[in-house]
Amino acid sequence: GVPFNLRQLVAAHPNLPFGSRVQVTNLNNNKSVNVTIVDVGPFVKGRIIDVSFEAAKQLDFIEDGTTKVRVTVISLGNGTVNPEAL
Repeated sequence: GVPFNLRQLVAAHPNLPFGSRVQVTNLNNNKSVNVTIVDVGPFVKGRIIDVSFEAAKQLDFIEDGTTKVRVTVISLGNGTVNPEAL
């Protein structure tokens, strides 16, 4: 991927190809943001995506640190897929 810049709308996902675009919706307030997958993760059981600080700020869960989300694929990137996820 590319460097994980906390000030950009990027995220890490365990098995989506790099460059994929997804919409992340905070299920507590219905705020949504589109992010680009640039890294592999998260590595914490039960988590499906790690978003940048900027994405978390726009989704309004900075203080909570985590929240329940829905991830909707907008487009699949042409990047590398995490071989561990296959």
